[in-house]
Amino acid sequence: MDQKKILIADDNENIREALTYLLEDEGYKLALARDGADALKKVREFLPDILFLDIMMPEMNGYEVCRAIKNDPKLRNTYVIMLTAKGQVAEQERGKEVGADEYIVKPFSPMEILSKIKNILDK
Repeated sequence: MDQKKILIADDNENIREALTYLLEDEGYKLALARDGADALKKVREFLPDILFLDIMMPEMNGYEVCRAIKNDPKLRNTYVIMLTAKGQVAEQERGKEVGADEYIVKPFSPMEILSKIKNILDK
């Protein structure tokens, strides 16, 4: 079976480390990005099955990254999960408008993350 690939794009090192620890344990192949421009570059190179995408990042914000991915025929099937402290309904609606598949508000539960990944990859 192919090893599933997950990209974590967040400018917060603690979030990247926590998700890395959680997901490496589950056997996923990971890539990390610390800003929006790097995230977009890594999506193009790594072609992840799932992208965890923070909204507030340097270079490009998560909305811009998501829009660019969903507008690219080669990348548009990337499953994008906005993972952000911005939990307002307006922000969640904006995330959906730019093509986010899901929206998780920080702080998140590790079990919620693992459950979502399993549900997505089992489809």
